[in-house]
Amino acid sequence: MPSAWLSAALLRATALEAVVLAGHALLYPTGIADERRPAPGPTGPPDDSPASGPAPAPAGTTALPAAAPPDRPPVVLLHGFIDNRSVFVLLRRSLSRHGWRHLESLNYSPLTCDIRTAAELLGRHVEEICARTGHREVDIVGHSLGGLIARYYVQRLGGDRRVRTLVTLGTPHAGTAVAPLAGAHPIVRQMRSGSVPIEELRLPAPGCRTRFVSFWSELDQVIVPAEAACVDHPDLDAVNVRVSGIGHLALPVHPAVAAGIRQALDAHASAHGSAGAASVA
Repeated sequence: MPSAWLSAALLRATALEAVVLAGHALLYPTGIADERRPAPGPTGPPDDSPASGPAPAPAGTTALPAAAPPDRPPVVLLHGFIDNRSVFVLLRRSLSRHGWRHLESLNYSPLTCDIRTAAELLGRHVEEICARTGHREVDIVGHSLGGLIARYYVQRLGGDRRVRTLVTLGTPHAGTAVAPLAGAHPIVRQMRSGSVPIEELRLPAPGCRTRFVSFWSELDQVIVPAEAACVDHPDLDAVNVRVSGIGHLALPVHPAVAAGIRQALDAHASAHGSAGAASVA
């Protein structure tokens, strides 16, 4: 019976993956160009001292509405391999409808050949976002390779001073044995278990201030074994959230995952220090 249930669940998940892929193919051209961003405000770069909320708003700007908590930092959305910001259309809409005001979707080039180089570029983007918005910290949501790039930035390049919460969706934290085009692209080879960047993420990270929330699915056919998408590190404050019934491509678009992401971003203060596991249907 368990085997029959798994086969039926995998069949449904595969069908959903096909639908998601078709829909994303239609949206893909809309995300090729970089997102247009407002010009920097009159405020300078924020300092690095910890703070529970954003710096005061620049003169002449509109205050956040009462329904939106004033201490929510910007959310940076980072896509996976051979993808672009269009993958986050539904998640971005969900966050916006629930009061998030500062949402940033970043593109990195498919020609990027090194996770470490991409992480350095992400760091420069985060500094620009902090300077422009007046916030001292950001939250990041990364799908697949995007989550790995963000984790490298946080854990190895000092990004924990800027990133409050890092949410990853189907990210190969421990590497994957089934990486598409594994022999053809250097950055995909770096997603395999035993690669230099993966091994660097196993190194000690004492005092890392970022909270990690990793969503993983037992039906993810890209991350093998599926548990490799969990964050397992003694120095990191991490919660692993098991998602049932969906595959790799559906993670950024599924409404239950979106609800879990919203909860993870809002739960930072109360959940800090409570490493463990959870699940969503």
